[in-house]
Amino acid sequence: MTQENPNPASEQENISPDTHAEGSAEAAQAAEVKTPEQEIAELNQKLTEMQDNYLRAKAEGENIRRRAVEDVSKAHKFAIESFAEHLVPVTDSLYAALSAEAVDAKAFKEGLEITLKQLLSAFEKGRMTEINPVVGEKFDPHHHQAIASLPSDQEANTVISVLQRGYSIADRILRPALVTVSAPK
Repeated sequence: MTQENPNPASEQENISPDTHAEGSAEAAQAAEVKTPEQEIAELNQKLTEMQDNYLRAKAEGENIRRRAVEDVSKAHKFAIESFAEHLVPVTDSLYAALSAEAVDAKAFKEGLEITLKQLLSAFEKGRMTEINPVVGEKFDPHHHQAIASLPSDQEANTVISVLQRGYSIADRILRPALVTVSAPK
């Protein structure tokens, strides 16, 4: 014979806690089930947010590009400013020499030498260096331009004379030195 449990509450106590968890999970899942319209609305909201983020990032990229172009333009426009500031005193000295009464050629020459020193100092401050090869130096096509090749007692392809000094700015040749080189024997 089977005995019936007179207390139905004790039967509920015998049900495992997992059964309650499964039931509540199913209830939560049922509550989470969304209608297609709700899902579409959520996806549209996410899409709108992503489009907004994309447009903001694109605008930021355009602003960065525009600022970079402006910075490069300003750098090109005003790059010479520092160098020009060093040349102004040289110009002042030349004007002073032109306005002075030249009574003595020696004094005039001394003034020109001082002005040349100012100019060379301005070149140095502007990272501009002079290319003035020494007679007998090996010809360097990167720094020298041969105007003529003459027979000489020196080794072939060496500098015999400098016709015009060259200049470089920060390791870039502005103008090569014009030289005469010795011809091969």
